[in-house]
Amino acid sequence: MTSPAETAAPRPANAGPQAAHRPAAWVRTRLRTAPLAALLTAALAFGTVFLAAAFPRLLDRTADQGLREFLRDRGPAATSILATSDQGIDDRGRAGGVEGPRADAARLDEDAARLTARTGILGVAPGDVVHGARSSKPRDLVDPGLNRPGDDTDPKLDLLYVQGLRDHVTLAEGSWPGTPVPGEPVPIAISRDAAASIGIRLGAVLRTGPSSLEDEAPRAEVVGILHVNDQNDPYWTDLPCPDRACLNYIQVPREPPAAYWRTAGLVDATALEQVRTWHAGAQDFWRLPIGVDSLRADRLAETEQALASYLTGHTANTLANETRRPGLRITSPLPTLFRQATARREAVAPLASIGPAGLAGVGAVVLCLAAALTGDRRAAELRLLRARGGSRAGVVRRLLGEGAVTVLPAAVAATALALWLLPTPRWGGAVLAATAVALFTLLALPLRAARIWSRARSVGGRRRVVGELAVLALTVAAVAEVRRRGVATAGEGADPLLVVAPLLLALTGGLLLARLQPPAIGALGRISAGRPGAVGFLGLTRAARGTGERRGPSVLPLLALLLAVTTAGFGTTVLGAVDTARARAARLSIGGDASVLLPIGVTVPPAFAEAAAVLPGVRASARIWADTEVFVLGGNDATRVFAVVADPAAYAEISRSLGRGAFDPAMLSGGTGGPDAPVPALLSTALAARLGPDATHRLRLPNGGELLTRTAGTVDGTPALQGEGRLFVVLPAGPAVAVAPELGRPNLWLATGSVDQDALRSLVRERITTGNERTAPAPDGQDTIPAGYTVRTSAAVTAELGDDPLQASAARLFWAAVLGAGALALLAVLLTLVRAAPERTALLARLRTMGLRPRQGLALILVETLPQTLVAAVGGGLVALAAVALLGPTFDLSVLVGAEIPRGLPVDLPAVLLPTLGLAGLVAAGVVAEALIAGRRQIATELRAGGQR
Repeated sequence: MTSPAETAAPRPANAGPQAAHRPAAWVRTRLRTAPLAALLTAALAFGTVFLAAAFPRLLDRTADQGLREFLRDRGPAATSILATSDQGIDDRGRAGGVEGPRADAARLDEDAARLTARTGILGVAPGDVVHGARSSKPRDLVDPGLNRPGDDTDPKLDLLYVQGLRDHVTLAEGSWPGTPVPGEPVPIAISRDAAASIGIRLGAVLRTGPSSLEDEAPRAEVVGILHVNDQNDPYWTDLPCPDRACLNYIQVPREPPAAYWRTAGLVDATALEQVRTWHAGAQDFWRLPIGVDSLRADRLAETEQALASYLTGHTANTLANETRRPGLRITSPLPTLFRQATARREAVAPLASIGPAGLAGVGAVVLCLAAALTGDRRAAELRLLRARGGSRAGVVRRLLGEGAVTVLPAAVAATALALWLLPTPRWGGAVLAATAVALFTLLALPLRAARIWSRARSVGGRRRVVGELAVLALTVAAVAEVRRRGVATAGEGADPLLVVAPLLLALTGGLLLARLQPPAIGALGRISAGRPGAVGFLGLTRAARGTGERRGPSVLPLLALLLAVTTAGFGTTVLGAVDTARARAARLSIGGDASVLLPIGVTVPPAFAEAAAVLPGVRASARIWADTEVFVLGGNDATRVFAVVADPAAYAEISRSLGRGAFDPAMLSGGTGGPDAPVPALLSTALAARLGPDATHRLRLPNGGELLTRTAGTVDGTPALQGEGRLFVVLPAGPAVAVAPELGRPNLWLATGSVDQDALRSLVRERITTGNERTAPAPDGQDTIPAGYTVRTSAAVTAELGDDPLQASAARLFWAAVLGAGALALLAVLLTLVRAAPERTALLARLRTMGLRPRQGLALILVETLPQTLVAAVGGGLVALAAVALLGPTFDLSVLVGAEIPRGLPVDLPAVLLPTLGLAGLVAAGVVAEALIAGRRQIATELRAGGQR
């Protein structure tokens, strides 16, 4: 075997000693010979390596940001750890005795430092901890001059000490609370909003109602009025209303709730003993908000373990011993939130992975095509090197060196740019993916050269058949396994089979199309042979035959476009199914497209129903009486049911539009409403099965009255009640109200149609509320309505269910991958055109000399190149539909939807058709542009060269 140096050109035989010279460096010579090719190779390497490094970083950033936004949306109370320790009336702090009451506050500070020091990976900042002591129960304020909303329920007052108060409030009037004097009222400060709501003045001595165990009830003196700097500050979270007066309710059975004011009096650190004796002891508390911004999705399992130890494990026992508080309780909603976040991430994983996986497949095809194009262009050169004694190893080393100069700098620059543009703590996956793509790009040309040197093989030979059968077997096995076991269980991350299976289906479809396309296009060519004009026949024949030494069209561009279309179609079907299911779940949750639910004791007036029925977009509406305190009597048993009383025609229209519990309104006609005449009723299927074949039943109503009914039919569900398999009965309003007038006071309004929520809220405030109720703040600047009134529309609920940052980020990532795959598929087709350009240009030049017009030459290019594009697009759409049909039953979209829905992914032809047409149009436009721009110029160049071919 010759050495690499022997591949250099030999010296002439007549050259003297002075003629000896050192051969020029291979790499420098090659780069000077073909600078444009080297630049294009570097650009292709830069683009593919950048995508390979960027998408892992995007996935990491998407997961981290989705986790953090999910937790932030739950509020500071849900993302905090709460430690509490009860103190009885007779309990004293560790530092009691001569050290005085301030030692109790110092102990609270010391325990806060101990609790914070043990948080570790949870990232609790010491300055964010809120701690103090609060009375176990509030006391009633019995002063007659205080405000009492709606009835005679006394306002209630807690006592609260919270550390760091002066950093969050401003003294508006009076003075700060000081040290209490035994036997005197406790000096307190209250917020200005609470004082205005309850009617408390500065200097007032608040009397409380005594309990049966007290000789004298404690009192409190208001020495200061405070202005709260920011009521939305997390500092006030989970405290007993110190920043404002809260309007609470006492629920009385079958009566409207009784409203009362509640607030907290803020005391000095020296008043902890008074906090304990205020009412039934006190509770020391420490709220530790975790560092949400420092959480990472990839370390969530480790964080969960640390949190479990802190709440109930070894860390919790250590803290109880260190603080000398055996009754220390540590609780948090975070474990549940972490489980929900994990479930959301795993539900989004297939959607977030299918796009980048398809992009990777298309990118690999493009790199192979680029290597094939370069290899074909340099085939004569590579064969000459071998013929002149160059060894395979020597030539391969030079090709590697040539590629290293162009590929490696571009790969390093692309990786560095991706790491800089997309910062995230994790870099291993991005660097590994970038390295793999760089090596693939570097080795593609040497491997192509090795194939050129190999013995020619028939494309229809045994090896190709074996390879295609192996791909088919792998695809069948993957699809069968996914259908057998379903999606990977929770905690295992993205299911690789579920991600790879659509791509394997696309690969199998591409190989099948590569087999079917030549005879099909050849048949079209033979049909066109009998028609006038040679353009169609020549174009279709060349499309079926292929170009160059290879017989048959290339599989790679077909596969690239088919992978892109399949990925886009499959992912778009998932997104469309989520949107459709979410809209359906929203409608089912409210019983239509709009609902108004009123508090107990408030009825829907006819004037409101008439005005609401003519709102823009309302198609059907109904006033409904609905209650859960209805029983079906039978023997010694009573079955509790949900009762619905409504106008049969209007309620039937709502049921039909909703697709739940549709019935013929004539079924509820015929009742006379007499005292002994049964009222027709629709029973749920579950209730009818429980009650048996009896046709008549007696209902006991909430007021104790009874109503005789007869079964007119059964339905599976009803709009006013969520869920399946529920026990309910539907009664017609006319006959039912005639027997039991209380059923004529509807408390629910349902409607279908495109109803504007703001207009409906305004109508509720104008036509139903009395103006005396306390209004509750409305989200997003909507019109306010009284607390206890619920107004919902399906559009608003759909938007609320879809307000998921993780899913939105995954959808954006998917569409970015689809656009990238489409661009690479277009590049693959263009590379194929460039690969066949010399032979096609020579043919067109000869045809021009035989009278072929320029327009006919361009038409010939399009007829030759567009069939592959159209076949690949149609095939990709069919493969996407097949992937949905085969893999759809394994999908559970409940987490993505935000509500429980049946498992499965429906086949959606429009969802597949849109990306198929889009990508096909993109590639077809690129082909037309290449034919119009490059084709004309290449033909002119060939003609000027004098027909060298």
